[in-house]
Amino acid sequence: MILTVTLNPAVDHTLKVEDLPEPSAVARTDSARVDPGGKGINVSKYLVELDTETVATGVVGDFLGQFVRDSLVDEGITGDFVEIEGRTRLNTTILTDDAEYKINHNGPTVDTSAIDDLLEIIERYDPDTVVVGGSLPPGLGPEAIDQIARAGDWQTVVDVGGDVLNDLDASYALCKPNREELATATGQSVSSLEECQKAIEQLRQSGYDRVIASLGADGAIMATPDECLHAAALDADIVDTVGAGDSMLAGILSARNRGATDEEALRTGVAVASRVVSVPGTDVPPLDNVAEAIDRVSVSTR
Repeated sequence: MILTVTLNPAVDHTLKVEDLPEPSAVARTDSARVDPGGKGINVSKYLVELDTETVATGVVGDFLGQFVRDSLVDEGITGDFVEIEGRTRLNTTILTDDAEYKINHNGPTVDTSAIDDLLEIIERYDPDTVVVGGSLPPGLGPEAIDQIARAGDWQTVVDVGGDVLNDLDASYALCKPNREELATATGQSVSSLEECQKAIEQLRQSGYDRVIASLGADGAIMATPDECLHAAALDADIVDTVGAGDSMLAGILSARNRGATDEEALRTGVAVASRVVSVPGTDVPPLDNVAEAIDRVSVSTR
């Protein structure tokens, strides 16, 4: 079973307008939605669609936190959260005909004692894999993630910012930076695939058994102890990139959970992500037809 941890969850508010309004003007829309969000929660949503057992946990507070709890119940996702003082954050994405704008709150201050409560929840579910995803709220540092990684026999996967990746000290089964996060974590240029590969291997040797970097139009690279694989991106009509990285990670973890090889897992991740970017917001599209896309993903050894 794969348990996800979102230390700074959010309510994702996605709306579409023709154009941004001029100052003091009002733009109106009939196209808007709200969803429970945060990287860990998003990974769990995609895992459920991929028929993979998952539990979502983390810290929530106030009425937006209750919205996260209630929404996961409505979506058939098992959730078990630590309640804190303060309000779960609200993240807003504004889509126009030719651009995408994001405004994310920092989140409530979380006391370090919340990690002890969180570990009690994790241990109760006895997961095979724990995924820690997303930003850290005020009050928590990278040591909170290290504490989770060292607390049990589970494999720990991280999908966090590059600055946090650089500060983690425990050993991790896998991390999934994007291009910008890879550059931040390593201090290296990542303009070309060759530069990305060097940076990925540098990061892997700092405490990660596997590193998977999502590179947008350049596809994705997976570095393992034995090889480096590059998957080319699939052609897709990109509507919204929200959730692209989360869905790729979910596809990879779902495949690995079924015993797939690294290459099969990478193909699955790229195929799932290509489907997700074709729909707006964080709504999870049907993924039952992803097998055909998996066969079309081209993977080469670098």
